[in-house]
Amino acid sequence: MSPVSENTKSDSTSREDSQIATHRLLMLSGAIDFGLGALKVGVGIVANSHALIADGIHSFSDLATDIMVWFFNRIGAMAPDDDHPYGHARFETFGTLILGALLILVAGVIIYDSIVRLMNITTVQLPAWPALLVALASILVKEWLYRVTARLGTKNRSKLMLANAWHHRSDALSSVIVLVGVGGAMLGFSWLEMLAAIGVSLMIAQIGWKLVRQSVEELVDTAVAESYVQEIQKSIEGVEGVRGVHSLRTRRMGPDVLADIHLQVNPAISVSEGHHIGEWVTRTLLEEFSELTDVIVHIDAEDDELLESRDAASIPPLRREIRAALTEAWHAEVTPEEVQKMILHYLNHQVDVELHLNKDRFTDSDAAGQLQSRLEMRVNHLPWVNRVTVWYG
Repeated sequence: MSPVSENTKSDSTSREDSQIATHRLLMLSGAIDFGLGALKVGVGIVANSHALIADGIHSFSDLATDIMVWFFNRIGAMAPDDDHPYGHARFETFGTLILGALLILVAGVIIYDSIVRLMNITTVQLPAWPALLVALASILVKEWLYRVTARLGTKNRSKLMLANAWHHRSDALSSVIVLVGVGGAMLGFSWLEMLAAIGVSLMIAQIGWKLVRQSVEELVDTAVAESYVQEIQKSIEGVEGVRGVHSLRTRRMGPDVLADIHLQVNPAISVSEGHHIGEWVTRTLLEEFSELTDVIVHIDAEDDELLESRDAASIPPLRREIRAALTEAWHAEVTPEEVQKMILHYLNHQVDVELHLNKDRFTDSDAAGQLQSRLEMRVNHLPWVNRVTVWYG
């Protein structure tokens, strides 16, 4: 088995292992969210804690997001197909967008409920002590879930898992609100619960906004950080044969980074050597940057970013038209049978022509030089010809 095959097999096994770990964690998280939600609502009703009931509803919303994360995670891990040649990672980004919006919505509901209760502070009934125990248990369990989920999300470079981790922490923070609010209400400071709820809800909304903003940036193909792009460019310039890098474009797709690169190489080298340099650039980048998973390389003979834009009518023609025009212009000087080969170099919107003639065409070097001068004069009417060079043999 080749090293490439072994690496591919290893990567596939690693992905499968991460998927299994993710699904197990989501199943555990879903069971915990359901149990906490039912416990909070039940105890909230019995202990007369409206905050705990609201917190229970928040836990049920976590259960809904667990299901959503599981769904989008499975879709995002699917292999590329004909309809999605770049894979399905954007579905995970879409799921992160929905999750961020849901966090903002939950924060808004908590703020609204807190303001209404603050305006009717005299009618609020005091909660009982069991609400304190349930709130404390929720804080411990949800903070543990946050840490486990965040660790797995960081390992798998999954923004969706990281977003779900923050949703767990938002539930833990809302339980802190309940703990402070219930304790304060039992001590006679019932307004403390509402103020704490508003403050933490703003934190939750900020997290949701950050997730929404990052997801939208990815969906509209926003480039990665400039520092990351500079590191990529520096790595490319270190490959032998690369004369320059331009039009370096990057974008994210789920946890991955995709790059489109224009490489400038010596215009006199062969097509195969230019392609080989591009392969080395691709290999180097994939080895040095773990997030970079797809690299498209375009080989240029010059920095076309510096060239003035030209309309389609002024673009030099292709070989067939060029050969016909040159044969007609040179019919009195060179016959087609004398031409061994013709090499065309397309540079600066013009064409440099290398004409290789039979080695016995001339024995006198002066006569050969005079022929090159005459050939150049006969193509002065062709605007796309820049230079003519004649070789023998």
